[in-house]
Amino acid sequence: MDRRAFIGSVAGGVLAAPLATRAQTSSMPVIGFLHSGSPGPTAPLVAAFRQGLNETGYVEGQNLAIEYRWAEFRDDRLPAMAADLVSRKADVILTGGLPSARAAKAATSTIPIVFSYGGDPVGDGLVSSLARPGGNVTGFTNVTADLTSKRFALVSELVPQARVIALLVNPNSSGAKRTMLNAQEAARAKGVQLSIIKASAEDEFETAFASVVQLHAGALVVGNNPFFNSRREQLVALASRHAVPAIYEWREFVASGGLISYGTSLAGMYRQAGIYAGKILKGAKPANLPIQQPTKFELVINLKTAKALGLTIPQSVLLRADEVIQ
Repeated sequence: MDRRAFIGSVAGGVLAAPLATRAQTSSMPVIGFLHSGSPGPTAPLVAAFRQGLNETGYVEGQNLAIEYRWAEFRDDRLPAMAADLVSRKADVILTGGLPSARAAKAATSTIPIVFSYGGDPVGDGLVSSLARPGGNVTGFTNVTADLTSKRFALVSELVPQARVIALLVNPNSSGAKRTMLNAQEAARAKGVQLSIIKASAEDEFETAFASVVQLHAGALVVGNNPFFNSRREQLVALASRHAVPAIYEWREFVASGGLISYGTSLAGMYRQAGIYAGKILKGAKPANLPIQQPTKFELVINLKTAKALGLTIPQSVLLRADEVIQ
């Protein structure tokens, strides 16, 4: 399946407005889509989720209604949004991000919940085990913080002369501590100095990249974080302006002009979440649907960006790439 086919395939009106009237006047099943982020950057993921539903026989507007709730990274809004979806008797709730999953779980112990986020669902208290979730919660985790060492190794191959490598992390992220620990281990293994730079708001990015330059960092690893993904255009533009070779979590950054990414397919994960939601609508129990972890990781490279940075991508790296953007 061509992941790029997801881009731009969701109509803005579908994302922007809740379907409360339709849900109240129709006998169609209703899915509540509760997300920590915002609709624009998440459009490809919504399209992937809808595709998964389509594969199980459900088409939004024909035999299914979806109510969208966007917290715009204001996690304090999530409990009320989750409670609203419960009051509207949603048949399934899809959550994006750990805060939204926790809000949904706190709001209901009966409505099935399908989560999609990067983290440890057992350690985070969402489920009792990966194989047998129990209760009303199941879903998908991309465990991307554990790939930090791999990203360090890849960017070191691209910039072997780098003696300092910076890590950009959101200190408010649930996985920030683990990401920083993994980065420290990776830096020691590579014999390079690690500089940790923190940013949790859009107006902190300029200062963060100025710090990368001041520290003479030869490369930047952008930590996994939904907020960073929602601001990927700004982060990619800053990396370009400051001529900083950067590696990211998801291909969406590289499609926006970033240099390289290594991680799971977010679109693929949301498509699978749509399939799970469809199965639940057909009678499957969340307690019997095991938590899914990624089995494939994709390496994406943007050659145009590499050329602009004056980098020659080693043939050994190109041969391992799943996608090369010219």
